[in-house]
Amino acid sequence: MSGKLLSKILYVEDDLDIQAVAQIALEVVGGFTLKTCSSGAEAIAAIEQGFVPDLLLLDVMMPNMDGPTTLSELRKLPTTSATPVIFMTAKVQSSEQDYYFTLGAIGVIAKPFDPMTLATQARTLWDKVA
Repeated sequence: MSGKLLSKILYVEDDLDIQAVAQIALEVVGGFTLKTCSSGAEAIAAIEQGFVPDLLLLDVMMPNMDGPTTLSELRKLPTTSATPVIFMTAKVQSSEQDYYFTLGAIGVIAKPFDPMTLATQARTLWDKVA
């Protein structure tokens, strides 16, 4: 364990309303530096343009490039090849969660999420691997 503090999060979510709620929850409540993206392609571009997150927070169901595919593409980039990832999804049955863990997820946060506890949930999962 490196003891590194969690400060920068890349959040990929195609629903702008959910994105806005999570942004308030993570920036205002949690105090994190947050880069929000509406698609996997936008997330890859953000990384290529120099944003280096401590944590990836990915929606599972998105058009064109879903969360698992986005993660696969982000793993090809040197700066995010080993960045911890948390998936956010309404699909939280144990078989689905098992699949996310096989992809390397450190956790799964169920949607809808509680905006007042989202930052704490992310930090708690992060602390298990930091």
